[in-house]
Amino acid sequence: MSPVSGSTRAEPTRLGRRRVLHLAALAGVAAGLPGCGRGFGGKGVDDGRTEVTMAWWGDAQRAALTREALDGFEAANPGIRVRTEYQDSSPYKDKLAARMAAGDPPDLMAMRFDSLREYADRGSLLDLAPRSADLDLTALAPQSRALGQVGDRTFGVPSGLNTIGFIVDQALTDGYGVPIPDGDTWSWEQLGTFARAVTKASGGKVYGTSLELWTVANLLVFARQRGEDFFSPDGRPDVSEATVTAWFQLGEDLRAQGGIPPAGFIDQNNGTSPAQSYLARKAIAAQIIPTNNLLGYNQACGGHLQLLRIPGETQGARRGQSIDTPALWSIAATSKHPRETLKLLNFLTNEAEPARLSAATRGVPPNRAIAERIAPTLEPDNRRSSEFLSKLQNEKLPPSYPYPVGASKLTNILKTISTEVEFRRTTPAEAGRQFLGEARKALGA
Repeated sequence: MSPVSGSTRAEPTRLGRRRVLHLAALAGVAAGLPGCGRGFGGKGVDDGRTEVTMAWWGDAQRAALTREALDGFEAANPGIRVRTEYQDSSPYKDKLAARMAAGDPPDLMAMRFDSLREYADRGSLLDLAPRSADLDLTALAPQSRALGQVGDRTFGVPSGLNTIGFIVDQALTDGYGVPIPDGDTWSWEQLGTFARAVTKASGGKVYGTSLELWTVANLLVFARQRGEDFFSPDGRPDVSEATVTAWFQLGEDLRAQGGIPPAGFIDQNNGTSPAQSYLARKAIAAQIIPTNNLLGYNQACGGHLQLLRIPGETQGARRGQSIDTPALWSIAATSKHPRETLKLLNFLTNEAEPARLSAATRGVPPNRAIAERIAPTLEPDNRRSSEFLSKLQNEKLPPSYPYPVGASKLTNILKTISTEVEFRRTTPAEAGRQFLGEARKALGA
């Protein structure tokens, strides 16, 4: 049975007790270790080794798993010490920008997909293309390498691969007698029918779904399905006013029909962890997530989530989904230790152990040989998300490229405008015009 089918029940996810205790212990001490700290800055220990700094966003558990992998790297490279620094996702962007501006960037850093061009165009990142003697990217498929490429230069390597998918709480839908649509073939119209049925069957206790109109990745897929590219090759907004209007109209129709919650029900500033989600609260029955987060959501929601493709993939003018990345690894152009940092990046990209330890928390390894090698060791939900992505990789999908400079502003623009539509202070048509006008300014077009 396909991992995206809605007709099979997911097995509840359980980590072994010994593994849970081990990770808890690691997470508890991670921030206190000399080589692993929350926040940017600070001095390392002078023990004669070359110190490479590595920064990313994530929680203490990811830090513990990363530290465990890096212990192996340091054992194989006794002349190198890796000092790790991490932040929650919200403050990471601002702190990285401040550190870049101060001329003190990390050697190796996690880079947001919508920020890569901004740093690359400023000359802040090392071009990895001429560094093949130290960094082997031949095991990455062209579509994976393209995620970090700007023209003929390479400024990032995917930390992992993912896409977006719809998750549905089958325990809720079974309880209310609402069948889950075929996750391979369903349409946006079928999403509406399904969502309305859940809301009605529950007497309004549970809404069928939520739809984040303010998430660029969601709108980008919707635009592709209508035969449009969201960005032009030269970095301008290439999506039509009609498509953006249709996107906002979809949300308004779902809300008016009761498929999604009423205005003000969903707090856009609510915490971003699976445990804080409205799905975990049993307030909604379905939502879109990055596929590498399936394990966390299934644990938070009770273990009965189904993973479906985005609606409209078989009805649109062309496919909308693409293979993307949760983050890229980039190296500072001013790194004092580029060879050592390249060696570290090569380890993260081409060795099985860091991929095995991080499981799917950073996505599916971009090195497909490693992805296949570690698949049998994954937790059931991580294996499902890996199989979901592997199946997509074998299909003809549109390519994904780094967002143009200014694209990081689009989420806030969408948030502001979608709120106005939600409370009916603006119409979908007005919102479509406003978004394109503000997007052109943000992208300098």
